[in-house]
Amino acid sequence: MLKEERQNVILHEVNLHNKVLTTHLVERLNVSEDTIRRDLNELADAGRIIKVHGGALSRSFHNSFNITDIYSLPEKKRIAQKAIGLIQDGMFVFTTGGTTILEMARALPPQLRATFFTGSLPAAFEYLQHPHIEVILIGDRLSKSSRITVGGGAIAQIRQVKADLCFLGTNAIDIHAGLTDNDLDVVQVKKAMVESASKVVSLAISEKINTAQRLKVCNATDIDILITELDPLDELLAPYRDAGMEVH
Repeated sequence: MLKEERQNVILHEVNLHNKVLTTHLVERLNVSEDTIRRDLNELADAGRIIKVHGGALSRSFHNSFNITDIYSLPEKKRIAQKAIGLIQDGMFVFTTGGTTILEMARALPPQLRATFFTGSLPAAFEYLQHPHIEVILIGDRLSKSSRITVGGGAIAQIRQVKADLCFLGTNAIDIHAGLTDNDLDVVQVKKAMVESASKVVSLAISEKINTAQRLKVCNATDIDILITELDPLDELLAPYRDAGMEVH
């Protein structure tokens, strides 16, 4: 693979997941760690990514608090429209971080009255713009890479709440590997939300279907509802329907 092709793959991975690990890129591209480091340095010098220890971050997601430059925006808007149909007045709702969650927050109908619990600063900012949403910010140490609060304090607060719904911004989902991620601290927060919600909803653009990261959040069978931009009867989603998941 030529350097330009390799770097295009790296950019796609960063845009898709907002964060990418060097070890993942080494496996994905079957090249040395030194090669990946050089690629990341070149892309960072060109202003296309943010290089951090162990990998890279998306500039569009991490350089602005009011995030507007969103990968696969039309698909995420379709997912958001499907998701808001699940929320009813009076509900307690957990949400993680991620750009699909942001689109859902922006699409909430103005008449909705519900309580949203989140550790995501960008998501909390969007909820604050809503006239009738009560926002409870889950607090603890702030992860700079994910812009979400993590740690024992955040997990303890989550476990004190029994939410009606939990909306998970999804990094990767596979019928066998389950819901997976690449950030250990974020995984622990997501685990706590899954365990403390009556119904768990995965929001995932179709590119993330049948993919896996290194760290497991939960089994596929722990997901009650899967929402993508696809038609619910799309063949790609058949294994998830067959597993008893409600697919939207």
